[in-house]
Amino acid sequence: MGLIAVLDYGIGNLRSAEKALQKAGAEARLVTSAAQASGAAGVVLPGVGAFGRCMEALRGSGLDRVALDAIEAGTPFLGICIGMQMLYAGSDENPEVSGLGVFGSKVRLLPDGVKRPQMQWNVLDQVRPSPLLDGLPSPTWVYFVHSYSAEPTEDVVATCDYGTSVVAAVERDNVWATQFHPEKSGPAGLALLGNFVRRCQVG
Repeated sequence: MGLIAVLDYGIGNLRSAEKALQKAGAEARLVTSAAQASGAAGVVLPGVGAFGRCMEALRGSGLDRVALDAIEAGTPFLGICIGMQMLYAGSDENPEVSGLGVFGSKVRLLPDGVKRPQMQWNVLDQVRPSPLLDGLPSPTWVYFVHSYSAEPTEDVVATCDYGTSVVAAVERDNVWATQFHPEKSGPAGLALLGNFVRRCQVG
């Protein structure tokens, strides 16, 4: 089994994602450089905290280039929470900081009338088939901690209801991303990570 590189740019508890991937059967390791990620079978970009600070740390580490190169090369790629948001063009949270721009739309503040952040378990509503979501239980409960969410596009594969329909997971070609934390989502999250690990195995 090839290495799954978990990008470690120095912010947040990235080791929890590494450990969850290992529990799902992966040879997962935190990497801090392009050399360490070279030849990886899959790449994971976790993230917690503020969009701007995470983007600045990612760029400062040089791992932004690792993420973009992996996506361009067709390597299976998974963004988690702020790691998902960083794939977008930008965020209302820090409008002066640009994102990676993999998805051209932006990340917006959750609507008025709901408690921010959404810090709770919520049910996924799968809107179209995705290999990332194969075999998940029904209903699928997952854990969210966020105040911002992506604008909906044709890449959405799952939403949740939080005052409105909130983007919960997206897929485009070799890129998957979740607004929720699969590493904190019990058996359902572990099953999702297992799907990603299997995708990395087949290339």
